[in-house]
Amino acid sequence: MIRSFLTVSTGTLASRLLGFVRDSLVAALLGAGPVADSFLAAFQLVNVARRLLTEGGLNAALVPAWLRVRESSGAVAAAAFAGRVLGTITAALIAATALLALAMPLVIMALAPGFAGRETLQLATDDARLMLPYLAFAGPVTVMMALLNAQGRFALTAFSPLLFNIALIAVMAVLLIVPQDAARAAQIIAATVGIAGLLQLSVLVLRRGGGLATPLRISFDKEIRGFLAKAGPGMMASSAPQLLMVAGAIVASASPSAVSWLYFANRLIELPLGIVGVAMGTVLIPELTRAVRGGDHAAVAHAESRGLELAVGLALPSTLGLMVLSEPIVRLLFEHGAFTSADTAATARALMWLTLALPAHVLVKALSPAFFAREDTITPLLAVLKGVVLAIAAAFLLGHWFGADGIAAAIALGAWSMALSLIRRVAVTFGFSIDAEAKRRLPRIVVAALAMGALLWCATRFLPALASGAHGLVQAAALLIVISAGIATYGLFLQLFGVAGWRDAVNAIRAKQARDLR
Repeated sequence: MIRSFLTVSTGTLASRLLGFVRDSLVAALLGAGPVADSFLAAFQLVNVARRLLTEGGLNAALVPAWLRVRESSGAVAAAAFAGRVLGTITAALIAATALLALAMPLVIMALAPGFAGRETLQLATDDARLMLPYLAFAGPVTVMMALLNAQGRFALTAFSPLLFNIALIAVMAVLLIVPQDAARAAQIIAATVGIAGLLQLSVLVLRRGGGLATPLRISFDKEIRGFLAKAGPGMMASSAPQLLMVAGAIVASASPSAVSWLYFANRLIELPLGIVGVAMGTVLIPELTRAVRGGDHAAVAHAESRGLELAVGLALPSTLGLMVLSEPIVRLLFEHGAFTSADTAATARALMWLTLALPAHVLVKALSPAFFAREDTITPLLAVLKGVVLAIAAAFLLGHWFGADGIAAAIALGAWSMALSLIRRVAVTFGFSIDAEAKRRLPRIVVAALAMGALLWCATRFLPALASGAHGLVQAAALLIVISAGIATYGLFLQLFGVAGWRDAVNAIRAKQARDLR
């Protein structure tokens, strides 16, 4: 499981790093004004759908269902089931794309009511319509990725999302060379989103798609209806961080530039969350499903324990690092072109509050697979809905008093509501399956992360190169040194505490993957 986790995490890390390049170019081209607010509101709509489908959501429902058919009826029946799922979802998303295009002004009004009566409403509507073709490609991409994951083939699904960011970066690089009006540039970038989805689908189909889902059919038989009934709640539950950001944007749309500040702050949260969350959803669900179906309690405890260790071990130091280094990181990544120093300060403050949500998001990602493996998608969905309602209510209050900072704090409250709800349900239903090694390692991981956080805090106080007046290259070098020192310190303490050593990491990477289920 560790090697599969590392494969998915590496692909996700590469995608997130390219995402930073993409968003840095967006900030330079559009800044943080009305054009950026409208583009990012539209992009957030499509991005939520992309995350809901392609980054673990449908995977949570399709993997257990496909494995059940494969084990009970054989490979041919499993391929036929996958063909019906692929055809049905593709057709449904094409229809949904057409309906959304017609109703887009109303959709934008619902998601960003503060745009009403302003130019941003029409701009956001135009941008969103240009992005919509991506949804038609996201359906088959989702199914293909989930089928490959179910068979233990993670590499292609981990790295194919890079094409989405590569296509957008290439177009924006051209826009920097051949400058356009900001609104026109936003429309060109929006139109590229659909092309990026086509590229991703093409790679999956041409490289590994043959025979995975045949014959291709549209069907609403009893088996497909049952699958869709479980898939819908599972996809919603897997998209908790994005739904919380949508909740925040509903309130933030009434304040100029607030949507942009929250978006760019959230992009930094998504790096560690993506590495942990996507990998947990992609790798842990198949592992737990096999263990639960086989009645192997030791394997369940092992999978849940290693997943929790990896989640805490990556999320906690990331949380402390982002809180301490929020302003230098935002300045380095986004303060270019139309993105000003005032935008940097506002985004950094929002980031500090949003970072408090990161451990809660990771707990949700670590706990949800225990329900998904048992084909229970309703419990995580209810936890997510409660958190979203709380976030909206708190955002109205805190946003009125503290602006974007208050909205970010409300999003963190919603995330912790979700995590605590799932913790209670796990304790009541099937209990925590944590082995003795996890109980020994987890407190030591916490201490090692705190030591790293203390080092970073000292560095920000005594290293002038991180200040705003320093040259950009000097700031970049200083930040790289500080982050590298923090990672080294964390790794050193993990080794001193006996949590993990370099030999463990090498052995995990070299370990053979589980045999494919083909």
